[in-house]
Amino acid sequence: MKIIGLILLVYLAFSYPVNAAPRIAVLNFELVDDTLLPNAPEELTRTASMKPLLEQAISKLGDYEIVQISANDQNAATAGVGYLLNFNDVAAKLGKQSGADWLVVGQHSKHSFLYSYLMVHLVNVKTQSLAGDFSTELKGTNPKVTQRGINWLAKKLTARIEQLSGSASTTKP
Repeated sequence: MKIIGLILLVYLAFSYPVNAAPRIAVLNFELVDDTLLPNAPEELTRTASMKPLLEQAISKLGDYEIVQISANDQNAATAGVGYLLNFNDVAAKLGKQSGADWLVVGQHSKHSFLYSYLMVHLVNVKTQSLAGDFSTELKGTNPKVTQRGINWLAKKLTARIEQLSGSASTTKP
């Protein structure tokens, strides 16, 4: 009877592939506000909301594990605004410290009161290289506009992760 149990255990171990959910870390979005009244409290609040909104949108799209990186760790790794967006190897090291497979570095760039841009880089932590560069325009400051832009980015990011990882996550409805 022990032999049958052992055979069954070996069979089960090799018959079900063990694919861990991709581990994704999303950094706090940086605000680059070039308007005549830069860094208004409302704009700082909206920019601060983008990280949790993106994490939620990614989680709804599939079986992903969201990894947290503290603001202190992010601040310690950067040498200024745009630094982590421009230096994928440094960003990847930050992701590796947290056990992430993928790191999302985002920037909210506002040059007008009428529109702004969300730009994100998807960094492959293992290869320390840029895996995707995505941007979308936000026309206005309405929360629905922000959510729509975040949802679009989440779809693009997860599609790219699935394309590069060669495995499909369990897509949630």
